[in-house]
Parts: sequence; C-alpha cells; structure tokens
Amino acid sequence: MADSTSILTARRSRAGRRPRAPRRGRAAWVGYLPYLLPGAVAFAVVIGYPLLSNVYFSLFKWRGGMAPLRWNGLGNYADLLGDDQFWTSFGNSLAMIVAMVLVPTIVGLLLAAVLFDYLGRRFGERVSSVLRATYYLPQILPVAVAGVLWNWILNSQTGALNEILRGMGIDAPPNWLGDPATALPAVMLVLIWIQIGYPVVIFMAALQRVDPELYEAAELDGAGWWHRFRAITVPQIRPETFVVTLTCTVAALKVFAPIYVLTRGGPESSTLVPSYYSYLNFFDKSQVGYGAAIATVLTLVIVVLAVIILGLQGRAERREREGI
Repeated sequence: MADSTSILTARRSRAGRRPRAPRRGRAAWVGYLPYLLPGAVAFAVVIGYPLLSNVYFSLFKWRGGMAPLRWNGLGNYADLLGDDQFWTSFGNSLAMIVAMVLVPTIVGLLLAAVLFDYLGRRFGERVSSVLRATYYLPQILPVAVAGVLWNWILNSQTGALNEILRGMGIDAPPNWLGDPATALPAVMLVLIWIQIGYPVVIFMAALQRVDPELYEAAELDGAGWWHRFRAITVPQIRPETFVVTLTCTVAALKVFAPIYVLTRGGPESSTLVPSYYSYLNFFDKSQVGYGAAIATVLTLVIVVLAVIILGLQGRAERREREGI
C-alpha cells in the first residue's frame, strides 16, 4: 500500500511540473552568430589587431625591421609634449577642419538647397542632377590626378594661376606651395574643392524625403527662398548635417594623401598634419615607436570628437521628440 501511494504521489508531482520554456534569448543569439561572425573577424583583422599592435609598439623604442625592441613605457608620449612639430601638426589640423568640415558643410548646404528648391523646380531635375554630378566629380577623381592638376595650376613659374596674375600686371605673383605664408591657404583651397561635392550629394538626398507641400505652402504664404531655407530646409535635414559633420571631421583629422602629393608637409612644416608626421617618423626617421605614439594620440582624438558629435546628435533628437 505504501509503495502504491508513493508511486501515485510521484506521478502527481511529475504531472504538476510545467515544461521549461526554451531559452529564446540564447537561441536568438546563436541564430545571429553566422551573420555577426564574418564582420567580427574582419573587424579584428583589419582594425582590432593593427590598433592593438600600434599601441604596443608605441611603448617601445624601435627602428623597425630586425632591430631589437627597447622598452620605453610612456616615454614616447612624454616626448610628444615637448615636440613643437607635433603641436604644429595638430594646429594645422584645425585648418583642415575648416577646409573639410566648416566651409564644405555650409556651402554644400546652400548649394543643395539652391539646386533642389530653386534650379530643380524651375529648370527640371535633369539640370540639378548634372550640376550635382559636377560638384561630386572631385570626390571620385584620384588624388594623384588631382595633385598633378593643382600643381600645374599653382606652380610658381608656369602655373595657370600665376600666368593669369602676370597678365593682369602682377610681376611677382606668390609661390603658392613654396611659401610658408601661402602654402596652407593653398592646400585648404584644394581640400575645399575636393570635399564640397560630398555634402551636396548627402543634403540633396536628404531633401528628397522632405514633403514638397511644405515648400509650396510656405511659398503661397509669401516666404522667399531664404525664409524657406531657414524654416524648412535646415530643420528637416538636421540628422544628415550631423552625419556630414562627423564623417568630414574624421576625414580632416586623418587627411594624408593631398598633403603627401602637394607639399610633403612643407615648407617649414607649414602644412604638416599628424598623419603625415606619423608617416615621417615611421619610414623616413625609422622611429617606429614614436610614430606609433603619434598615431595612437590621433586615434584617441578622433574617438573623443566622434563621441562628442554623436552625443550632440542624440541630444538634438531627444529635444525634437520632446518638442523643445
């Protein structure tokens, strides 16, 4: 009797138990693994490993190749604090930000608004599309080709610009790329020419999603182009403005190829930037550890600025949602 009672109790207890729910969170994570793994491997190989290696080498004095590694700790970073060329290169980066972020974003926004809200409506989309492609052409032009073109234009002896100035009666035109006083403004001009098409394309794509009835209603109310630009265009494409600002700021801080092609950081370090200064220490001076320290500091600066810009974007979006 006791055995039958215990068996009945065990059956009841088993019948009262609920089956365990499957671990959906873990199953979902495992399901995403085939899609995440290739990207994770590519990130580790292309970005993660080189970044960690760069930080590692920045802690040593090393001449590269088979030369021995000599532990230096934070010595390379301490040397940067007293390196005038290092601070000059970061000072020149501010000029790069003006040339590749500030001016192209403002001018690109105005050009995109004119092409979309004025020329496109009066002359058709084909005209605005042709002009948009024209502005974007320097972006797809190889840097070496652009460098040859601008070296021909800015050459002090046979350049097209100085030939025009001589024809206007100026007997001694500037040496645009060879004078420390004019080299940086000349490089900034080239960078503006290269960069301006990018924000134009982004902003014109953003304007495609703006309701055209907003412009029509504003025009019927008597609002001119400038009032429509301030009240409709700028607020509506604010997210794209943050994207352009972020990407162009990163590009300005790590600019290398135009400097290499046009001036090699000269004359007298007037166009020296951190990426090219790191390159000089890596290859010309064989100070690999010092060059790695410069690259590491540049990476930290880019990350900090990116976080700040993303934070400002998030704050602006929250204010917009809250109606402030």
